[in-house]
Amino acid sequence: MSSTPLRRPDLPSLEPGWVWLVGAGPGDPGLITLLAAKALGEADVVVYDALVGEAILALARPGAELEYAGKRGGKPSIKQPDISLRLIQLAREGKRVLRLKGGDPMVFGRGGEEALALVEAKVPFRIVPGISAGIGGLAYAGIPVTHRETNSAVTFVTGHDATGDVPDSVNWTALAQSSPVLVIYMALKHIERIASLLIQGGRSAEEPVAIVCQATLPEQRVLETTLGRCAADAAAAGLEPPAMVVIGEVVRLRAALDWLGALQGRALKADPLGTRRRTESA
Repeated sequence: MSSTPLRRPDLPSLEPGWVWLVGAGPGDPGLITLLAAKALGEADVVVYDALVGEAILALARPGAELEYAGKRGGKPSIKQPDISLRLIQLAREGKRVLRLKGGDPMVFGRGGEEALALVEAKVPFRIVPGISAGIGGLAYAGIPVTHRETNSAVTFVTGHDATGDVPDSVNWTALAQSSPVLVIYMALKHIERIASLLIQGGRSAEEPVAIVCQATLPEQRVLETTLGRCAADAAAAGLEPPAMVVIGEVVRLRAALDWLGALQGRALKADPLGTRRRTESA
């Protein structure tokens, strides 16, 4: 059978003097959007962050300038105001500017700050969402963020604030008592402190936890543990950022939904939550 070629819809073009704030997704280049791919093929300058990999940058058009503007916790980084000023400068030079961010630029990506700077400078811009690591990255680990047998709500929270510390503005006790599933970005550095705060707030030390490193990439690692042991287990495993942490009963579903593991021969468990047994005994 012959395959039908992909018919691309009529998409907008990245025009000179414009800045597109684009999400590159969690890492796998197959997860970028059509608009992101189009922008990579049209941009004069790609200003990219630390979580955008070489496989995605390789999609930029020949001759495009690639400018690194990464920010990594605990390491020397370009200051955020300087990044915004650089975007403005490039746009005013008439360049077609692609600001490429890992995940979604508006989910703990400081895209809102950069967009506000562009508004103040009267630079036209477009926001192109991407797949957030807190959803797509967990899906590649076989962990859904919602499942009707476990949770009807999920909370996304950052593991550090602008100072690099555990956010004081987050009411960890309230989260511990109210949200059945917590997805925590940038939490690995402070996982021991965060776990302690959640346990103090009433969360069980035996609650399942998964830590997903290098999500969606060939180097992806997934550690299944518990809230009480997660800090020690992560240290023993030598896990390093970037990593997502998910806390809640949805982690148990990985026993059935680890589709990447199944491709490598892992046996999957059909009923990890025991829902069939509960239904039959009711």
